[in-house]
Amino acid sequence: MTEASPWWTPHVHADRRPRLLARNAIAAAMRDWFARRDFVEVETTSLQISPGNETHLSAFATEAVRPDTTRQPLYLHTSPEFACKKLLAAGEKRIFSFGPVWRNRERGPLHHPEFTMIEWYRVGETYETLMDDCAALLALAAERAGAKHFAFRDREADPFAEPERLTVNDAFLRHAGIDLLATVASDGKTDRDALHAAVAQAGMRTAPDDTWSDLVSRVMVESVEPALGQGRATILYEYPIPEAALARPSPRDPRVAERFELYCCGVELANAFGELTDPDEQRRRFSADMDEKEKIYGERYPIDEDFLNALTFMPESSGIALGFDRLVMLATGARRIEDVIWTPVAD
Repeated sequence: MTEASPWWTPHVHADRRPRLLARNAIAAAMRDWFARRDFVEVETTSLQISPGNETHLSAFATEAVRPDTTRQPLYLHTSPEFACKKLLAAGEKRIFSFGPVWRNRERGPLHHPEFTMIEWYRVGETYETLMDDCAALLALAAERAGAKHFAFRDREADPFAEPERLTVNDAFLRHAGIDLLATVASDGKTDRDALHAAVAQAGMRTAPDDTWSDLVSRVMVESVEPALGQGRATILYEYPIPEAALARPSPRDPRVAERFELYCCGVELANAFGELTDPDEQRRRFSADMDEKEKIYGERYPIDEDFLNALTFMPESSGIALGFDRLVMLATGARRIEDVIWTPVAD
């Protein structure tokens, strides 16, 4: 088998260059889009006390050596979220961050250890506003890339069409025949056994030690996600409260959170929250996720106490993180994320 030429080989670069130039054009257009709506671009530090406290996120660890030679553990951030929310607590109203983030244990057609994230926040505005932002940015990316449709593998979508809005529960009913919210109580407690039975009845693999969250993830990956964003983008919203992450509960139904994800051509592009500002509840969620992380991976990340303190000052707001490289992939028809990254990480 012939070994592939490095990305810097002239003929390889010549083949990649049109997509990379499209990337630049999309980035410039997006910065202009935010500026025209009175957003301030912020540059957050990449080295953080905590890289984030989601169970399945893996970070790159390092350490700072102080002038007195004592050492402080630090991490490359997996998202600028904590820093951005501290800026909201400080008084900023509309901000966006456009820069690199790092996630370990991730590499493949849609994953890269270092990638570019656009993250933006609106103080005093609902997460439905972010849904409108997503529709506008999909169309803008297509326009700048000269694309009439988005494509990935055997799936296509019209980036100019209004995205479908679909609740998680409706998606589970439609694509797996499972009533997910029937297994979630009003206080957020879950019925693992009921969901296990429903998943088994739907013909999907189960294991005796599957947790409720394991089962949700399996149905999402096997039955729901591949069907999303075909023909047009899908906004999947109202995640069950156990999957809320940093989102606040919905005033409409205590079993769900103000969280949505954007999908196009079966690819997840963005994750959005109506932001949780209760530090006690956020601490509880972080601790539970780190307990699960330690159980699965044998490690846990520290909790950023400064972030929890900032939540007491943070106003009601909504925020979203969008994977820029994936968006460029869809707009240019690239097959792998590395095809739209100027200098991929060595493998």
